[in-house]
Amino acid sequence: MRDALRTREMFVVCGSGGTGKTTVSAALGVAAVLTSSARVLVLTVDPARRLATALGLGHGVPGNAPVRVAPEVFRELGHECQGELWVAMLDTKAGWDELVGRHAPDPEVARRLLANPLYSNITGRFVNSHDYIAMEQLHALHASGEYDLVVIDTPPSRRALDLLDAPGRMREFFGGRLISWLTIPARSRLAAAASRPFTAVADRVLGSRFLADIAEFFTLFGTMEAGFVERAIEVEALLSDERTGFVVVSTPEPAPVREARHLVSELGRRSMGLDAVVLNRTLPAGLRGRAVSSAAAELRDSDRVTRVAHELAPMLGLPGVDRATLEASLAHVLAETGERVSELQTAATRESDCRRSLDEVAPVVVPLPAVRGDVSGVAALVTLALQLR
Repeated sequence: MRDALRTREMFVVCGSGGTGKTTVSAALGVAAVLTSSARVLVLTVDPARRLATALGLGHGVPGNAPVRVAPEVFRELGHECQGELWVAMLDTKAGWDELVGRHAPDPEVARRLLANPLYSNITGRFVNSHDYIAMEQLHALHASGEYDLVVIDTPPSRRALDLLDAPGRMREFFGGRLISWLTIPARSRLAAAASRPFTAVADRVLGSRFLADIAEFFTLFGTMEAGFVERAIEVEALLSDERTGFVVVSTPEPAPVREARHLVSELGRRSMGLDAVVLNRTLPAGLRGRAVSSAAAELRDSDRVTRVAHELAPMLGLPGVDRATLEASLAHVLAETGERVSELQTAATRESDCRRSLDEVAPVVVPLPAVRGDVSGVAALVTLALQLR
């Protein structure tokens, strides 16, 4: 990961839902600015606002406009931030507006398209609209040269594959039958005349100018075909570029691990570079040790627990609690601890099997330990970042 943090210009972080992709994305950004003077942007595609919370920004990330994390935040934790860390959250509506302004052949076409009554509804419901805008935004940010590293946090894994395929699907859309059929009246006077009776009836049933608005929308949209297709090809090339690295995030459970393996396979099929699989929320490896097993076995022995509780009771010296009650309570706590440790050992063994399964397909597997509660501040992110780098 140290090499990848130094050499990559983009990280695409993907994995199944609930594995901690947002946290890992933010931690990668933190790791980069703690070890270099890079200007780093973390962009979340996940509609949830967990990234802002994790960075201590609350609701202070206004859509596409990046916000800088103050260096003082790291300084207060005893770390010097060598680079600049910026965060942003994808705003699909603003992204489409920018896209129209960028690809429209002239300002008048852009104005008419944005004013079309169906514009917001169609672009908001467009298949993979969010995914395509994410890839457009990623390309624009990379091309701007403002950031040395862009880290993008993606939706859950099957959707993540949709995100990677979104540029190609946009190219297919412009070459498909639907847009051709809907724009025939605008391209042919004969077809326009022939369709008027049908359009008049449809508008009375569906509402004034409904079909006319649809035809106008797709006609105007079609004028941007060249720009869309050219950009889609550029985005596809960028995703398979050696400057772009992928990080797959999983937790040590069978279902997320299967998803991670599927993602790794799909990335390989698309010739996209995998840097690492991050195995998140792992138990300490020492749990599988012989000493822990022996200690847990002794705590499950009722006679042994009774003797230990008898020895510990005087050390606690709890006022107002008689000795017999204290010893009985201690024995109960110790016995429960022994059972819990045994359960954790079983879980740690299963985790080890999951790790081996990922080792078979990944160039490197980076374990991150489970932490108490949610990662809701920069201090926790710094702790994870130090282990990632």
